[in-house]
Amino acid sequence: MSDGTKVVDSDRVYTTLITSLSYLPGLLALHYSLVHRSRSKYPLIALYTSSFPPSGLEVLRRRNIPCQLITPLSPSTSTSPLYSHDPRFRECFTKLIPFSMVQYSRIIQLDSDMLILKSIDELFDIELDNDKRVFAAAHACLCNPCHFSHYPSYFTPQNCYYNNPDSIGREYLNGGLQVVKPDLRLYRELVEYMNKPGIDLSFADQSVLAGCFRNRWVPLGWEYNALKTMRWRGVHDDKMTWEDEKVKNVHYILTPKPWEEEVDEKGRVVAGSKRAEDRVTSQWWVDVDCERREWEEERGIRDGW
Repeated sequence: MSDGTKVVDSDRVYTTLITSLSYLPGLLALHYSLVHRSRSKYPLIALYTSSFPPSGLEVLRRRNIPCQLITPLSPSTSTSPLYSHDPRFRECFTKLIPFSMVQYSRIIQLDSDMLILKSIDELFDIELDNDKRVFAAAHACLCNPCHFSHYPSYFTPQNCYYNNPDSIGREYLNGGLQVVKPDLRLYRELVEYMNKPGIDLSFADQSVLAGCFRNRWVPLGWEYNALKTMRWRGVHDDKMTWEDEKVKNVHYILTPKPWEEEVDEKGRVVAGSKRAEDRVTSQWWVDVDCERREWEEERGIRDGW
C-alpha cells in the first residue's frame, strides 16, 4: 500500500514498477519514449521496492525520473501459486498498488517492457467510477501461440476475444496497461479477493483484476497494449488486423526482451531472434533506445545505461 507520499506536483501520473536491474533498460526506454519522444503532459513515476538496488536509483535520479518507494504486495502464502514456470509473476501483484495511491486522481500503470510510439494521454480522460467502470485495460490474448503447457486449459484460439468477441475471452484482460482511479475501498476489495482460497491466480495481478471486477472494467483497443505476439503470423489471421501505423504502445511480453537481443555494429537486430516478426518489433525498441542514448550523451549522461 502507498504511504500517501506525493513525489510530483501533477495529480495525473504514469507509474511503472521496478524491482531489479534486469528491467532497468526497459524502464529507461519507456520513460524516454513517453516523456521526451511522445511529449506526454504527465510524468512517469518509477515505483520501486526495497529489492531495487541504490545503484539503480542513482541511474533513475540522474535522468530526473521521479521515484517512489512502495511496499510489495502479495497474497497470503496459503493462496499464492509458486509460479515455477514464471517466477516474475510473484512480484506482479505489487502492480495493484496504484489503486491505493489516492494522493493522485488518476494513474496509468505501465509495464516496464513497453514502448510508447504515439501519445496515449487521452486515456486519462476515460470515464471511470468506483462501481461499474472501475478501471480500463485491453483484452488479453488467449491464443497461447507458444503452446505453453502450464497455461490454463481455457487459453485457446477459440476462447480469445480477438478471434471471438462473444467467447469467455471478453472477461480476460492483460494487466500491462491499467487506467486507474485510485480508491481505498476498491484496493481493499482487491486485497480481500486475492486472499480467498481456491481462486484462480494463474496470471497474478490480471487474474485478480479480472476476477474481482468481472464485468466492471472498460475495454481498450488493442493498440494501447499491442502484445508483440499478436503480430505473429498465424495469430488472429483473418480475425483482426494488426497495422503497424495504428500501434500506440508495444508490449514486449515473453523473452527475449528487446534489450536482450543481439545487435550488430550498425544497430540492427540480428537473425538470432526466434521469429522474424519479433526482429521487426525489437528493432523499433532498439532504434528508440539508440535515440535515447544520443539524447543523454548530449546532456552529459554517460553511465553506460
